[in-house]
Amino acid sequence: MKRCPWCINSKIMMDYHDKEWSVPLHDDKKLFEFLILEGAQAGLTWQTILNKRENYRRAFDNFDPKKISKYTQKDINILLKDAGIIRNRLKIKATIANSRKFLGIQKEFGTFDRYIWQFVNYKSIKNKFKSLNVGCKS
Repeated sequence: MKRCPWCINSKIMMDYHDKEWSVPLHDDKKLFEFLILEGAQAGLTWQTILNKRENYRRAFDNFDPKKISKYTQKDINILLKDAGIIRNRLKIKATIANSRKFLGIQKEFGTFDRYIWQFVNYKSIKNKFKSLNVGCKS
């Protein structure tokens, strides 16, 4: 397998590249996990988030949107003291808000998967980039 230049200096990035990046995903639990992790990543490197992934899993009830949707100010205060995650109040609040929206989408569409994949007609888009710096999987 060809690897993108961005992953070759880190085992965690190579594992992510080889097993998860650009792999079609249809599991609501994993889709929610990536939604939360992507929100946490804003302004940071993806490696920073991957290094903290297990901490996020622990801190956010194994990425259970039903549990997270019920978080209170007390939970936010606890999370703000958790050195294992990105302790940004806005990102924590966004996680809670996103869990509620995620559940609303599941209720309306049956699954988040059904909702999100409709935008690409339920098919992966396979681009044919000319440079490995853009999209390296073949």
